[in-house]
Amino acid sequence: MAFALEVPETLEDWGQEPSPYDEEEVHHSFHQLIQEQSQWAGASGPEEAGLELQEIGRGTSTPGAPGGDQQVTPGPGDTPGYSAATLRILASMPSRTIGRSRGAIISQYYNRTVRLRRRASGQLPRGARPSLRARDLELDPTARDEEEKRSLLIRELRGLTGVQQDQMLRGMPLSLAEKRCLREESRIPRGTPRGKVDGRGIWSCCSQLKYGCVLAMHSLWLWLLGQLPALKPWHYALKRIGGQFGSSVLSYFLFLKTLLAFNALLLLPLLAFIVGVGAAFPPKELPHPAPTFTGLELLTGGGYFTGTVMYYGYYSNATLNEPCVSPLDGSECTPEAGGLPYSMPLAYLFTIGAAFFITCITLVYSMSRSFGESYRVDSNSAVHAITIFCSWDYKVTQKWASRLQQDNLRTQLKELLAEWQMRQDPQRLCARVRWGALLACVWLLCLGITLACALAVYTFSEFIIQRPAAYSQEVALLALPLVVSLVNLLAPYLFRVLASLERHQSPMLEVLVAVCRNLIFKMIILGILCYHWLGRRVRILQGQVRGQCWEDFVGQELYRFVVMDFVFILVDSLFGELVLRLVSEKKMKRQRKPEFDIARNVLELIYGQTLTWLGVLFSPLLPAVQILKLLLLFYIKKTSLMANCQAPRRPWLAARMSTIFATLLCFPAFLGAAIFLCYVVWQVRPSSRCGPFQGLDTMYEAGKVWVLRLERAGPRLSWLPWLYRYLLENTFIIFLLSALLLAVIYLNIQVVKGQREVICLLKEQISNEGDDKIFLINKIHSVYDKKEQSRGGPAGSSRQAQASSTPEDPEAGRPFLHR
Repeated sequence: MAFALEVPETLEDWGQEPSPYDEEEVHHSFHQLIQEQSQWAGASGPEEAGLELQEIGRGTSTPGAPGGDQQVTPGPGDTPGYSAATLRILASMPSRTIGRSRGAIISQYYNRTVRLRRRASGQLPRGARPSLRARDLELDPTARDEEEKRSLLIRELRGLTGVQQDQMLRGMPLSLAEKRCLREESRIPRGTPRGKVDGRGIWSCCSQLKYGCVLAMHSLWLWLLGQLPALKPWHYALKRIGGQFGSSVLSYFLFLKTLLAFNALLLLPLLAFIVGVGAAFPPKELPHPAPTFTGLELLTGGGYFTGTVMYYGYYSNATLNEPCVSPLDGSECTPEAGGLPYSMPLAYLFTIGAAFFITCITLVYSMSRSFGESYRVDSNSAVHAITIFCSWDYKVTQKWASRLQQDNLRTQLKELLAEWQMRQDPQRLCARVRWGALLACVWLLCLGITLACALAVYTFSEFIIQRPAAYSQEVALLALPLVVSLVNLLAPYLFRVLASLERHQSPMLEVLVAVCRNLIFKMIILGILCYHWLGRRVRILQGQVRGQCWEDFVGQELYRFVVMDFVFILVDSLFGELVLRLVSEKKMKRQRKPEFDIARNVLELIYGQTLTWLGVLFSPLLPAVQILKLLLLFYIKKTSLMANCQAPRRPWLAARMSTIFATLLCFPAFLGAAIFLCYVVWQVRPSSRCGPFQGLDTMYEAGKVWVLRLERAGPRLSWLPWLYRYLLENTFIIFLLSALLLAVIYLNIQVVKGQREVICLLKEQISNEGDDKIFLINKIHSVYDKKEQSRGGPAGSSRQAQASSTPEDPEAGRPFLHR
């Protein structure tokens, strides 16, 4: 039967009802009303049973009630009266059942535990059941007190398993302290664990030993899980850096973390297929005798490290587990018992190629993924409301964690507001022209500094080649890395001084310009060094009578460059930033510390990673050195940042910086290193007395030699030469793989572009729906105002006054979240 419930709303009735947050008051008030109305309905008889959700109107008599001729007229502070059935329905509403008593909750879950035990273990004997097993304690008016209910619940909880106890306690609407007390009381004492006992009620030795071992293993597992976050150097430090210095400085440490993952991915196959196999099967005759360790090798990379697995010259061109020994007459040999032959030259070449291919795929994937994420983060117009209302983690209970989260939210809001303010203040045309001319002049000065530094490095390298006698000692080998590292340290400071004249309006644009200048400088220096190693050094070392292993020399040079780069970064962090802070505070009497130079530090990481990729062919363990360097660099930079630097004066949102860093790492750095190594493999003649490719014209010919050996080994291994010829030597397959890779990159770009268009359409649709809501709200207000005006009520004037203020304040009817 359809019915309508009209509850009159007056301004006097607002705020008179008890608040739903005062749960105990709500529960007791409704409980009292239910009891009064139940007694009233019982006295009146069954006539009241059919009245549900019917309001007892003002000035009307209540049928069946004592004194039915009296009229129930609520006063100014009274609430309207309802029937008993109506009050029962209202009291059973979800919003009104919040304030149930603790005893009712405990008794309810006691009944659930009884049913759970019966389902789990079948029908229990009568002696195992409690005395009140069949009584509903929640609905029984003569129930026992709360302590008895609690003891019954604890008794039943002890009969459940640990998982069932946790699930039951987790579902109880009780406070954490009450749940903790119930869990502690329901635990069985250590002297009486669950299990089977003998007839005398005593545990056997085997059961005690088993239970002790299980507890020990469980405690050990929990301890290991607790120590797992300590293995990550970025577990707590990244949150602290992001909270105090913002996302711009945090992007540097996230990029360092990414480089750690790339080097670990590169090192694993090298350890498995090259270094591990070379250490397990060492060559019979080493090319150089092992000298004594003096400690200077940690800087130079030579001496004791020369004849070890660290460098190319240690590995031989032998074939492990060879299927047969080729006869002298060239006839087909009989395969011996054994597995597949393991060619060390082929393993050396293919492992490095596969590692570079995996790194390339990972770089492309991470670049496309970071591009999509940065666009989604930076393109949300309602990010301010999301940051305010949806960013707090309510699971945080510790004081230091809550302070850290407050710092993070405050820094995010500063960056968002700064980004919004920059968009609201565009420059004028004259200011843009003047700023463009100044920018061109600064760029010319920076390019001049770059060319001067490149000329100085080239001149010094030629000087070393022309006078080899003066640099025959190992200490003198550090001269070229020392000069290059010094130039790499001083040039970015000059760029930073010139950049201060530009006065960029956007801090992000300032960082991007600095990154481009430093990148051009680093790439030119690396190009000169590659020419120095392959164009000059290789010819000199190959022309010597002793036939020195030039691959070892190039590997040692790259090791020295990596080590000297780390030494200069260490000096710059511990002394350069410290000196700037002391000068700023003591001499210039400023309270502000210097800011963290993001562009220079990021380019130092890219420079060091490029050196690692260049030297992995000549030193397979160079990625391990880079991993150690990055780990130490993380702690050094974090300490220097906390002590000597401050947050940026102009906060800015670095949502796209991870995409930019990944792009710079992929195309200039990785692509240049890949071209360098391909040139070495296909064009440069390897050493004739050392290494896995000795005696060959190029490293690429190792595959042809391996195929000829397999063809002479018999038909059992004929499928391997077929794979090599049709999959590796065939240029069509190489072009097909390249085309597939380009297609994947293109599809990723198109997918991201489609996501961008969909996001724009959804944003427009949300905006239109917000306008529709405002339109409907205004229409409803106008209809209601006309209705009130027709009635002539006092609310009409207030509604009319509110409606009259709507045109002046267009945001008055807009929902807050949409606003």
